Amino acid sequence: MEAESRPAAAKPAAAPPVPASSSAPAPAPATPSPHRPADWWVGLSDEELLDVRLCDLGVTIEGSKLEASIAELHAELDAVQLAFKPHYWLSDEWFTPDGVGGIAIPFYLAHPRLEALEEAQMLEVEGGTHEWCVKILRHEAGHAIDNAYRLQRRRKRLKLFGPSTAPYPEYYTPKPYSKSFVLHLDSWYAQSHPDEDFAETFAIWLKPGSQWRERYADWPALKKLEYMDELMRELAGKPARGVSRRKLAPLSSLKKTLRQHYDRKREHYGYEYPNFYDRDLRRLFTPWSDAPKGSPPAWRFLSKLRKDVCRRVSRWTGEYRYTIDRVFEDMIARCRELNLRLTGPEDQARLEFTILLTVQTMNYLHSGRHRVAL
Repeated sequence: MEAESRPAAAKPAAAPPVPASSSAPAPAPATPSPHRPADWWVGLSDEELLDVRLCDLGVTIEGSKLEASIAELHAELDAVQLAFKPHYWLSDEWFTPDGVGGIAIPFYLAHPRLEALEEAQMLEVEGGTHEWCVKILRHEAGHAIDNAYRLQRRRKRLKLFGPSTAPYPEYYTPKPYSKSFVLHLDSWYAQSHPDEDFAETFAIWLKPGSQWRERYADWPALKKLEYMDELMRELAGKPARGVSRRKLAPLSSLKKTLRQHYDRKREHYGYEYPNFYDRDLRRLFTPWSDAPKGSPPAWRFLSKLRKDVCRRVSRWTGEYRYTIDRVFEDMIARCRELNLRLTGPEDQARLEFTILLTVQTMNYLHSGRHRVAL
């Protein structure tokens, strides 16, 4: 997740600025009063909190749970004798700026109230658990080390991973069956760009107990891991010199409201998904005209399953939960339009629908038509 300039061309890609509507609520007061606590916004409702600007949140890494995750990453770097340590700051997303030896961390991870809002808006909290946060930090540390030691121009790195100068795409089309790339973050992220491939390979190499030699024994990706091992052994104990410690787009500089932030983020991840609904929904449910009297509407049944099924399918397929939820919403709407009814046992319908959504998602992923938003 490396950014050359803001807006970052990394996951999630930033959208153009959203002009403030004349009818939109005015943002909450800018700088908190000296007589008001730093987290004055904690007691606000979600609707009220969405009108607070990011720069007015006042959250910091210090004193948050992020300190433990960063400490674990540093312990792992010490264990392999890497002297360089990244610097960190809060921003609106995960990214490592091009040429900088530091990592931007999304603001919501610095406070439980903001994590709750993130989940309400995006249905999941990326990096929300300690394990998940450390996993992403390992990846970003790969970018930071790549920058700090200026590794991008090394001949063997170019041969194995490709040029860092390749443009970042807005979307990429992964090949889930490929063994030329390691598997660390979801959505086959190593396939999105040569620099992401490098960072993902570093993360697998760094993770304690990953047993990468055994796991990737018959994969072409093993050559990348062996090169990473060779490269990091060469760098062991060596300080990085002249490293940029810039902080790009720190939270204090972001004037957009949380509402604007999430509007853009949801728009980015709500990209087009294939419309395979009608045929399969008609197989699973029954038209109103053929259903026994009193049969419940299919849309109401699906509404009850929505949160749990989206979570499961997202975990199994690696697809973003928000994207799957958009598909689910379309399916519910289509069941309304077709006036479909549930006529069989609920447990059986629940299982069949979960399988349906999983299989269709995987078919789409393997078809070559799937595009993942960066």
